[in-house]
Amino acid sequence: GLVAESVDVAPDRSWIEFHLNPKARFHDGVPMTAEDVKWSFEALRKYGLPVRRRVYGLVKSVQILSPHDIKFTFGKGYDREDVMILALLPVLPEHYWVKHDFSATTLDPPLGSGPYKIVSVEPGRKIVYKRVKNYWAKDLPVNRGLYNFDTITYTYYRDDGVALQAFKAGDYNLRREYSVQKWVTGYDCSRLRDGEIVKEEIPHHRPDWLRAMIFNTRRPMFRDRRVREALGLVFDFDWIDRVYFYGKVRRIASVYPNSALAASGKPQGQELALLEKYKNDLPPQVFGDPWQAPQGDMRAREAKAMALLQQAGWVYRDERLVNAKTGAPFSFQIMLNDPSDEKIALAYARDLARIGIAAHVRKVDAVQFTGRLNDYDYDMVIWRWINSLSPGNEQVAYWSSGAAKMRGGRNYAGIENPAIDALAESIGSSKTYTGLLARAHALDRAIMWGDYMIPLYFMGDDMVAHDADLRRPEKTPIYGIVLESWWMQPQKDNEH
Repeated sequence: GLVAESVDVAPDRSWIEFHLNPKARFHDGVPMTAEDVKWSFEALRKYGLPVRRRVYGLVKSVQILSPHDIKFTFGKGYDREDVMILALLPVLPEHYWVKHDFSATTLDPPLGSGPYKIVSVEPGRKIVYKRVKNYWAKDLPVNRGLYNFDTITYTYYRDDGVALQAFKAGDYNLRREYSVQKWVTGYDCSRLRDGEIVKEEIPHHRPDWLRAMIFNTRRPMFRDRRVREALGLVFDFDWIDRVYFYGKVRRIASVYPNSALAASGKPQGQELALLEKYKNDLPPQVFGDPWQAPQGDMRAREAKAMALLQQAGWVYRDERLVNAKTGAPFSFQIMLNDPSDEKIALAYARDLARIGIAAHVRKVDAVQFTGRLNDYDYDMVIWRWINSLSPGNEQVAYWSSGAAKMRGGRNYAGIENPAIDALAESIGSSKTYTGLLARAHALDRAIMWGDYMIPLYFMGDDMVAHDADLRRPEKTPIYGIVLESWWMQPQKDNEH
């Protein structure tokens, strides 16, 4: 363990006791106590993120058993994962925060307890961390081989193109790349040719990001599934992959790309039984093979799309798609923030123009993007969801009807479907890995066949460029690289 050297959990997971390590200290030397744990819990239940407040709100009582022992008991509505989420509670120093406004924005580095502490901040530019020499947990087994740098600096750039040029000029040491096009074409420089920096594609086995062009089904034009299916049919992904990504990416066809959580074959056993319970609220396709991206001749796909749109009340008139009743044109905006997504959106807009739909691409800055995302102020947005190999309560935040109405939530598509609500809720109550797979597969089918998004692409590798002096362990964890385990070793040292 770390702060908690041991825990006790009820068989039904209705309560959990944490037994704190007596050696645990904040950076000012003050010991961590159960009082700090309780204060942190109460502060984050009031001011934390919505998903955190939801889980903490299920706690019925908090009992301090001793200065180093504390017990949390859940009330009604909890599931098996909630004790694990509670175990992720960061322990904040009560003696510091009683003198500061926890809800206020500040540039003063707060008091911490980890292996590094903030030593300087330049707002909007950089933040510098320095290793804590007397870090109380440095010799614990959980920290073996970690935290090998004396100083770590994170530098921020408003434009990723500028950030890439700065990396090639040697202004910083390591860069995670998320644009395949930049990865293929953007790194040619003297430092790469001279071996001063290296590029690595490091395989991982975690679910990749679910990147997509997401329909906001809160908008009337996207409430009809036939419309969403039609718009997905005309997206020419093969052209984009060939022209922009050099054939290096794979099309996403699951909520959990690159993992065993993705549905396969026809549903059977537990998975089929789950789907049967909610068949009245699901498309019939969920009982067949998993969703696959449209294939075949684009003309045939466009014809099928037009037929679906006509069924949904749209007609092609004077080279425009218009509402059969009102005559209003089918027009919408695609919002994005990442410049590398713009070419995808523009290509898709050209695809849509062939069937009379006017799609307008709007790139906005990070502040505006976040604000509009939080308010669901978009027609379609290019964005993503992040999943893990142990999905749980975040699935409710991603897909549930309740989350669709919550400002700042992550149900970007505005999904409101009782079957998806129930399936998302069931994930966190899985008692076995087999049960988890069945629930994840069922949820995967329900979401993908709902056509709530147009899935984009993934690689299955971490694309990392870094100074040649940086070293990493030979074995990569299942989730991918862990930068805390890297170290610096000048190349000339390796020659001896």
